[in-house]
This record gives sequence, structure tokens and C-alpha cells, in this order.
Amino acid sequence: MTTWPILSVTTFLPAVGAILVYLLARGGDESANRTARWIALWTTLITFAVSLILVARFDPASTDFQFVEKASWLATGITYHMGVDGISLPLLILTTAIMPLCIIASWRSVTQRVGEYMMAFLILETLMIGTFSALDLVLFYLFFEGGLIPMFLIIGVWGGPRRVYASFKFFLYTFLGSVLMLLAIMALYWNAGTTDIPTLMHTAVPRGMQTWAWIAFFASFAVKMPMWPVHTWLPDAHVEAPTAGSVILAAILLKMGGYGFLRFSLPMFPLASHDFAPFVFTLSVIAIIYTSLVAMMQEDMKKLIAYSSVAHMGFVTMGIFAVTTQGVAGGMFQMVSHGIVSGALFLCVGIVYDRMHTREIAAYGGLVNRMPLYAMTFMVFTMANVGLPGTSGFVGEFMTLLGTFKISLPTAFFATTGVILSACYALWLYRKVVFGALVKPSLMSIKDLTFRECVTLFPLIALTILFGVYPKPVLDMSAASVQQLVNNYQTAVTAVKAAALTVQ
Repeated sequence: MTTWPILSVTTFLPAVGAILVYLLARGGDESANRTARWIALWTTLITFAVSLILVARFDPASTDFQFVEKASWLATGITYHMGVDGISLPLLILTTAIMPLCIIASWRSVTQRVGEYMMAFLILETLMIGTFSALDLVLFYLFFEGGLIPMFLIIGVWGGPRRVYASFKFFLYTFLGSVLMLLAIMALYWNAGTTDIPTLMHTAVPRGMQTWAWIAFFASFAVKMPMWPVHTWLPDAHVEAPTAGSVILAAILLKMGGYGFLRFSLPMFPLASHDFAPFVFTLSVIAIIYTSLVAMMQEDMKKLIAYSSVAHMGFVTMGIFAVTTQGVAGGMFQMVSHGIVSGALFLCVGIVYDRMHTREIAAYGGLVNRMPLYAMTFMVFTMANVGLPGTSGFVGEFMTLLGTFKISLPTAFFATTGVILSACYALWLYRKVVFGALVKPSLMSIKDLTFRECVTLFPLIALTILFGVYPKPVLDMSAASVQQLVNNYQTAVTAVKAAALTVQ
């Protein structure tokens, strides 16, 4: 049994690193910048190492929250309550694993205000880990909303030409959705007298309140995912964000919406979730088909991958609200897989952008002649993005479709067309950028992957193929929690149907 507060250590280690950067690397000279980079790198690596202790000591057979820490905080019953289960731990590990790669990817590309940049990333890591670990609604809300601030600064200060517009759009969209969630949190507190998440998961919420609370939580999580039609902030944010900012946005921040559905919407409002499932299916199918078609029309590499993220998140919401074991487990796996694959694709775009300073697809062509290693790497992630069997992208999509097929055949049918469309835009992008004759003079002297770039990409290649061939580690970690979630949901829905039949 762990006697030291390992979850709090994992959560707040990056914040300690940010303080060290502030104290030791405040100057803007090259020496201070180098110190800031190394402090950030070592902090994220140590945080990742500590988080692996969580995996080693985690009991996947248990449905209870583990590594629980609880302390009184506010006098009204709001507590500092932390813990993880099979739903939150995979996303926490994904966060700690991706962060060192983001620091390495920013090593050369960020040269201005390096100390502040590293501090923003470290504070963002603390807030993201806290979001997945919090077991109190108010604590969750503080971590969930707090992540907006460093991301707003990362886009607004170190982003592209339209960075201020993109950062404000990102902030306002996500913040407005979350205001409704705050009202729902207050309503739940007045109803149950507590904001403790494990308690609320086993507290009956009145049917009328379930509907309104579900809508309020949905408004926040749908924007965060982002679901169609509140997805328009994402392409702008991705295009203007620095490479590492896009990686974190795609790999982690989007997953907070899916995590919210699994942690709150299904267990706390099962009846409302059942009633609104057809609505979510409709939005998911529109997202999968419409944003795939929009992706096919893009001229900017980042925008194309951003729209593909919206489509892939459509599979996640579809699987989650099917509320079958395969659907929820598939949605969970798809979030982890998409975090790896989409993050890697943004790293690939960042690599050629650093060399050419353009993301226009038309500016490239024939890169395989000069960058064979890059072409191979990019191909692996493109295939995973398409959902090729043998890659992690296939497992998540297949399981969500399998789980949805049991509940809604039309939804599964239309969603399957998204697999075909994703092949169209992803392979078109790859052909335009990598294949063809090397005729553009600006590409004649372009260099292949450096050692530093290989360090960021090769671990992601290994994970993409490993989880494609052997998805058991991720599925086993979440299996017990997913099964309990599905069972509790079906019990609640069955009880209401039985009561309705009795009344008739």
C-alpha cells in the first residue's frame, strides 16, 4: 500500500518545475534559455517516471478509486479529494508521456521568452493531471478551467500571425460552455449536500434535474471535445498554435470532453444520457462525415489534421453513448490512440514547417527523395489515422463501431463511411507532400530527421504499432471500470422502464 501521496506528487511536480524555471532561468539570454529547457525536460521526465509507479501498483481488477487522498478544504463539505480508476489512469499516463516529447519538440523552434514558455507548459501539465485525478466537483472544475489560461497564453504569445484571434476564440468558446457546468455543479450540491464525485455517482438525481444538468455538462464537454457544430475554434487554434501547443491540444485537452462524459454524464445522469443518446448519435455522425469532407478541401496541413481530429472524436462520442462494453471500451481506447497518433501527426507537420516555414500542402512534393526517414515515419501515422489494421487507430474505431452496431444500425452504417473518407483525405495529403517528383527548388536542400526529432517520433511509432497489434494493456487497465459503468447505467435504465410498465 502506498503511504506517500503519490497522486499529489505526480500532479504538482510540474508546478514545482515551473517555480524552479522562474527562480533559475529568469533572464532572456541564451544561458537562461538553456537552463529553462533542461529544467522543463527533467521535470517532465521525472513526472512521467513517478506516474509509471501508479501503473505498476494499480489493480486493474478493482472497480474502486485507487491512490485516494482526501483532506478537508472548504468548510462547506468541499474537499481536496484525489484518486484514479481505470478510466482516468490511461489518460493521466498519456499526459505525462506526451509532455517530455513536447519539450524536446520545442527545443530549437522556440527562441523567444523560453522561460515563460516552459513555465506555461509545466503549469498546464499540473492542471491536466489534476483534471483526471480530481474526485471533487469543485476541484475538478478548478483544474478543468484552469487549463484554459496557460493554453490561451501558449497560443496568444508564441502562435502564428492570427494568434490573438485564435486564442480569444478558443478561450471564449470553452469558457462559455463551462459556465453552464458551474451552474449544474451548484444544483448537484444543493440536491445532495456534497460535491464528492464518488458519492454523487451513487446518489439518485431527480429525473427533471438530470435533464437540465446533463445539458449543462454536455455544453461544456461538447465544446471541449469538440463536437459539431461547436468545433470551429479548433482549426483556428491548431493553425496558430506552436507545434507543441497543437500536440497538447490534440493529444490531451480534447480528451477532457470524453473523460467528462464517462465520469459525469453516464454515471450521474443515466436516464438523461439514455434519452439524449439519439441526439448524440446524430451529432457524432454529422461530425464524422461533414468534417471529413471539409478536411478533403483543406490547403493547410494543420487544418486538415485538425478537422480529422473532430471526425475521430465523433467515433469516441458515438461509442461512449452506445453504452455497451465494446462501445465504451472502444471510445476509451480511441482517445488514447488518437492522443498518440494525432499528436505525432502535428509533430510531423512541425518538422517540415521548421525547415520551410509554410504549412501549405502545395509548397511540398517529392519529400521521399530527400527525407526517406521522415516519409516512413509520416506514413506510419497516416495509416494509423486512416485506421489500418495493425495500428492503434483500427482497434478504437472497430470497437466503437461494434458497440454502436448493437444499439443503432443506421448510426454504425453512416459512421463507417467516415473510415472511407478518412482514407481519402489522409492518403491525398501523404501523396501530395511525400510522393511525386522533387521539382521545387526550395526543397532541394531540405534535410531528413535529426536525432532530436527521431527521439520525439520513434517512441510514438512503437506505441502506435504495439497497441495496434497488442491492445491488451490499455483495454485491461480500463476493463473493470468500464464494465461497472455500463452495468450501473443499464440497471438504472431498466429500473425506470420496469416502473413505467408497472404504472401502465
